[in-house]
Amino acid sequence: MAKRGKAFTVVLGLFLVAVILLFFWLPPSEPEKNSNGSLFNAGVLSDTISRIVSDYPGEIGVAVIINNTDTVAVNNKIIYPMMSVFKVHQALAICHDFDSKGLSLDTLVTLKRSELDSGTWSPMMKDYLEPEFALTVKELLRYTLVQSDNNASNLMFKRLVGIAETDSFIATLVPRSNFRIVYTESEMASDHAKAYSNYTSPLGAAILVNRLFTDSLVSREKQDFVKATLGECFTGKDRIAAPLLTEEGVTIAHKTGSGYINEEGILAAHNDVAYVCLPNGVRYTLAVFVKDFKGDEPQAAKAIARISAAVYGNISNAVFQ
Repeated sequence: MAKRGKAFTVVLGLFLVAVILLFFWLPPSEPEKNSNGSLFNAGVLSDTISRIVSDYPGEIGVAVIINNTDTVAVNNKIIYPMMSVFKVHQALAICHDFDSKGLSLDTLVTLKRSELDSGTWSPMMKDYLEPEFALTVKELLRYTLVQSDNNASNLMFKRLVGIAETDSFIATLVPRSNFRIVYTESEMASDHAKAYSNYTSPLGAAILVNRLFTDSLVSREKQDFVKATLGECFTGKDRIAAPLLTEEGVTIAHKTGSGYINEEGILAAHNDVAYVCLPNGVRYTLAVFVKDFKGDEPQAAKAIARISAAVYGNISNAVFQ
């Protein structure tokens, strides 16, 4: 019995030595890579966003497209009112129409102050006090994309490219099942419930903005103008842009959309869609849509900023090839 026990001990010792040697001889395992060679973990980002979203009293949908390849979507339902985000859609439809007609965005449009709505958001009305004045289409688009001017948007829907034409053109760029544009800013102002008919999924909005910056949708000159103008947008700096403003080498182009607050104090929508460029060459599109939020605009903006910070932190720490 003693000899058998001694033999067992020797065998066990040799086995343990073999295991230890094997451990040191084997090359270290590499982290699992995505099909494009990146070490980005979509599951981790999705879980992080889901935890943030669960902290807030409202429906929040998020979509991220990274380097035109990796995609993450949370609560990607087709229920979110676009509000002024649709001014990006409008701008592209106008550019397409002008391309087909051989027209320049420097074309002049004459406006009468009497045809504008003094009760809506319109920096243009504060800048031009004359009874009648003329602006180029490019200037009108700058008002809609940089300052989200509602009068400029309404006027261009009325005079240049209608709402139905805009909707039809965007359907050639984004799957029809992801969005719908039915009403203008003036129609939504007269009946706030109509805002819910101009809807999108977060991924639908992200796809459009991502294609704007990575694909050829309209003539190069016009598309470059739209991209550059979105880079000058200064509405909603407390949303996606908030955690990025102090990050060296990060650039952002974006468009916000803000909804109405009803009698129960519920915020219909608070949105932002952005294209972000990091100094390491990584590019990503982030769309965040907040719907029926039981809180005020600063609280909704904080939720968007938290999601933006999480996305930036996750992506900037990943390795992309």
